[in-house]
Amino acid sequence: MNDFELIRDGGQPWDIVVVGGGTAGLSGALNLARVRRSVLVIDKGEPRNAPAAGAHGLLGREGISPLELLRLGREEVASYGGRVVSGQVAGISQDGSGFWVDTEGGQRVRARRVLVTTGLVDALPDVPGLAERWGQDVLHCVYCHGWEVRDKAIGVLGNFHQALLFRQMSKDVTLFLHTGTELADEQWEQLAALGVGVVDGEITGLEIDGQDHLAGVRLASGKVVAVQELVVAPRFLARAGFLRDLGVTMQEHPMGLGEQVRVDASGFTGVPGVWAAGNVSDVLAGVPAAAAAGTTAAAAIHMDLLKADAEAAARAAKGGGVFRAEMEAEVSRRVQGDRVHGLDSLRG
Repeated sequence: MNDFELIRDGGQPWDIVVVGGGTAGLSGALNLARVRRSVLVIDKGEPRNAPAAGAHGLLGREGISPLELLRLGREEVASYGGRVVSGQVAGISQDGSGFWVDTEGGQRVRARRVLVTTGLVDALPDVPGLAERWGQDVLHCVYCHGWEVRDKAIGVLGNFHQALLFRQMSKDVTLFLHTGTELADEQWEQLAALGVGVVDGEITGLEIDGQDHLAGVRLASGKVVAVQELVVAPRFLARAGFLRDLGVTMQEHPMGLGEQVRVDASGFTGVPGVWAAGNVSDVLAGVPAAAAAGTTAAAAIHMDLLKADAEAAARAAKGGGVFRAEMEAEVSRRVQGDRVHGLDSLRG
């Protein structure tokens, strides 16, 4: 990335700088560019779902490669005049009613409004070999991967809720208690009724076969339990450290799944001029939900800018120009002559 890529033509601030070029960011940028807003998207190029073979549940694009989806999105944003550049934002600071956005490469750009769509980091359980299989045969989301693993031997790492979700996809489901909390009596009963096996003991590693497929999990006892897929429950952490100087509020997800940026229904963070959308503000948002959140935030940002522009125009009009009081009076006299309404006509 270089300085010329960041500077808007004419040196004016960008209407919106979008931090993060995933589904939410590109969706927001596309909708803003279509209403003739100047938009700059700064993206590091490390999408969370890059290891996945396909994005699912996205109407009209079911199963598309996540990287192909983003490529198409970047092209669509550019087709309406938006600009997408490679880089990582290091910090954002307020500048009057706008912002300075600083990159790790030392570049700086001005923005009137900011849309944060930086996603999250998956903090995986500390099991050797787990991270290397992430997005392949180690997964977490039934809506993202459930159909693809249907009828397979599925292991679930210490999460009762996920055991129920994946039991819908296969009759061969085993819940590994690992280091999780003890199950309640009613949970034991439900798992037994559904035919879900329960294995006690800590998992210490994974077994991989000669075709580089998951074949089982190894317990501290040395026992290996055969599974073809392993479902885990990461802790989701929003990528939002660069927002610390803005006063953006972080909050725990209502289900205790991780930390995210607090926003209202429009994506507004409570800090004037700053919105957030996608996984950074909703750790459970899949691709369709992230795209919708980006669109919603874009509409709110556009309306905010429309109000600011209208108010600025009104202030300028009051300060002089063709709409100043003296000019309006002269126009009235010339057009209406002696029919003009005013103190002189009343006295006459």
